[in-house]
Amino acid sequence: MPETPENLLARLKAAGIATETRHHPAVFTVAESQDLRGTLPGGHTKNLFLRPAKGDGPFLLATLEESRQVSINALARMAEAGKVSMGSAEELLTILGLTPGSVTPFGLVNTPPARIRFVMDAGLMRHPVIWVHPLVNTASTGLAPQDLLGFLAGLGHETRLLELDGA
Repeated sequence: MPETPENLLARLKAAGIATETRHHPAVFTVAESQDLRGTLPGGHTKNLFLRPAKGDGPFLLATLEESRQVSINALARMAEAGKVSMGSAEELLTILGLTPGSVTPFGLVNTPPARIRFVMDAGLMRHPVIWVHPLVNTASTGLAPQDLLGFLAGLGHETRLLELDGA
C-alpha cells in the first residue's frame, strides 16, 4: 500500500522536520498552481517522471524550479540516465504510488532506491523553503530543501543536484 499524506506528514514531524501544509483544490499544471497560491514565498517546483527508453535501468524523477525550461533529453544526459521518455500513469502508480498531477519527490517513500534515480535542480537550494505535494495534488507542503534531501537520504535515496543554468 502506498504511504498516505497523513502518515508522510507524521513521519516528517517525527523526524523533527518543520513543514507547513496548505490545502487547495486539485492542481495539474504550473499555471493552475500559480493562480492558486498568489504570493506564497519560496521555491515552487514541477516534477518529471521519466522511464528508460529501452526498459533497462532505473526510472528518473526530476524536481525542478517551476519556471525551468530544459528538454528531457538534456536533463537525462545531465543525470546520466540514457535515453528516456515520459512515464505512464500506470508506471507512476506502480513505482511511486502516485497519480498524474501529484508527482513529488515524497513519492520516493513508496519505492526502493534501486528502482529510481532522483535529481533536483540545484537552483532550488537557494530558497529557504520549497513547496512540493505531500503525495496528493490537493495540498502543498513547504520545507527547507536540505530537510527534504535529508529525509530522502534517510530512506536510502541519494539526490543528485543538477546545475541547470545554461542547460
